[in-house]
Amino acid sequence: MAPYIHKNIAILFSLSLLSNIMVGCGTNNSEKKTEPAVEDTTIQEGRNLVSQSDCLGCHKEDGKLVGPSYVEIANYYTANEANIEMLADKIVKGGKGSWGDIPMAPHPNISTQDAQKMATYILSLKK
Repeated sequence: MAPYIHKNIAILFSLSLLSNIMVGCGTNNSEKKTEPAVEDTTIQEGRNLVSQSDCLGCHKEDGKLVGPSYVEIANYYTANEANIEMLADKIVKGGKGSWGDIPMAPHPNISTQDAQKMATYILSLKK
């Protein structure tokens, strides 16, 4: 009878140890809180800025309105710093001729930094 008890104790101890290891590993992973990537935050901020602006009066996300869709812009320009700066400049200063004869109105009340976030969001829509 003693070997049976010792065997059961050994099994229970092994299961308890295994359980503690599994819970410990799971707890460590679940407690780690990851911050969103800077790019993801910038894209979300850009999306919010676009939705709060008058941009949607001339642009839609997917489909031409007065101006090109954001997806069309994203598919045309590579998402890099130079294009983000160029598009941000167009958002602030306006422009004409890139997508036809209808001019884009300037938005001098939008900061360069916010315009860059908006451009980053737009370029993230590439399909």
